[in-house]
Amino acid sequence: MSEAPAQTIAYPDPNARRYGREPEHLDPHVIVLFGATGDLSRRKLLPGLTYLALSSLAPEVQIVATSLEDLDDDAFRAFAFQAVSEFSTRPLNKEQWDAFACKLRYVPQSAGPEALAKAVAEAEGELGEGVRRLHYLSVPPRAALAVVTMLRDAGLVERSRVIMEKPFGTDLESAIKLNDQVHGVFQERQIFRIDHFLGKEAAQNILAFRFANGLFEPIWNRNFIDHVQIDIPEVLGLDRRAGFYEATGAYKDMVVTHLFQVMAFVAMEPPTALEPRAISEEKNKVFRSLLPIEPRHVVRGQYLGYRGEEGVNPESDTETFIALRARIDNWRWAGVPFYLRTGKRMAEGQRIISIAFKEAPKSMFPAGSGVGTQGPDHLTFDLADETKVSLSFYGKRPGPGMRLDKLSMQFSTHDTGHAGDVLEAYERLILDAMRGDHTLFTTAEGIESLWERSMPLLEDPPPVKPYTPGSWGPNAIHQLIAPHAWRLPFERTWRAPKQPG
Repeated sequence: MSEAPAQTIAYPDPNARRYGREPEHLDPHVIVLFGATGDLSRRKLLPGLTYLALSSLAPEVQIVATSLEDLDDDAFRAFAFQAVSEFSTRPLNKEQWDAFACKLRYVPQSAGPEALAKAVAEAEGELGEGVRRLHYLSVPPRAALAVVTMLRDAGLVERSRVIMEKPFGTDLESAIKLNDQVHGVFQERQIFRIDHFLGKEAAQNILAFRFANGLFEPIWNRNFIDHVQIDIPEVLGLDRRAGFYEATGAYKDMVVTHLFQVMAFVAMEPPTALEPRAISEEKNKVFRSLLPIEPRHVVRGQYLGYRGEEGVNPESDTETFIALRARIDNWRWAGVPFYLRTGKRMAEGQRIISIAFKEAPKSMFPAGSGVGTQGPDHLTFDLADETKVSLSFYGKRPGPGMRLDKLSMQFSTHDTGHAGDVLEAYERLILDAMRGDHTLFTTAEGIESLWERSMPLLEDPPPVKPYTPGSWGPNAIHQLIAPHAWRLPFERTWRAPKQPG
């Protein structure tokens, strides 16, 4: 094995607080990582676990990896080393890598439940008393139940929590069946259905913006907000996932699992406390208030060339793009449309939430002043890792006369002294699961509510419309959002972070 780069991890402050509370004691954990040689594990989970295991944030851990490949401990450690070297944003030196590598062991899935139970017992023996278990199911949805059954047969349910990857069913019937089967082994409080979008700093900043500022909370309703856009275009294509994507499509893959979850953070009522149960209940109220998704308010698209991709049906009707109008039928949001858009092979990769405020009812400014010509005022959250927020508004252009331009106030985490404290989404969510904190995870009730409201679309989907790779989707998206306009592509750009000097 080649030597790791001679750089060091920046260790988080062991006295860091969470939600204003003193750090709680966490029991040592054995993390059982299923699908340990898969793409998600390689790109995100192994680099994230390395950081957590070497930081002061997580408790003492041992990692038992398992997958279909027939590897031994040394071969898996070599695989993990390559993954961390290639994908970690925080390179480590040889001493740090060695400290992490000794926490890794591997059991081929073919060895069965007994071998897995033995490896977990050995790992627990190294950690001492009071050990908890965290099972991460980084496996295709069709394999999740087999893994749950294996955990039951191995006697690894007690003192454990389980993280499950999307999608959670493909319609209402399958979601209910999946939840019932998983509940046959694990209690709901043990289950953590992961959505990495909610693990981003920017997603949680929505809660801070809304509920910590007297400036925004009074205007966060139908009286002042005209519409909301949640726009997550992707430049990537299938990335060798044709088998999964053909059976899923953009709506099931992204909207139910990600975009609706983000929408709940935007739309929820103030929770009684900033704690998991209260926040989950307010999110579920949003899902219960969501009106059924009507096919006439949906644009489905498929990029040209998709049907020629390896593993794709030449006559496929699977959408690689979707845009829709959703409505939340409650006191706060009645009449306010929520526009959601996502797709593959689009012009840019972005992750934004844009709140469009209503324009002033009457303008005193003369014709030609520029007021209103660049659309309404917007509050924009960028869900990328930099955590950016922008508030746009009209202001006077310097010089004689009254000419108005669109101006903006912008914030980025990189402008503060805390940029180095940002956890990547999977790191935060794994840590939250070890804490038993469900704040950023969804519930069985929430998932079933969303599938129930999705059934009109799933039962009668509109035909897919072709769009050119590198575009913003089919032209019909403009009729969907009229008389408004999509915020992406931006006419303005985010300001570059200040350079030290």
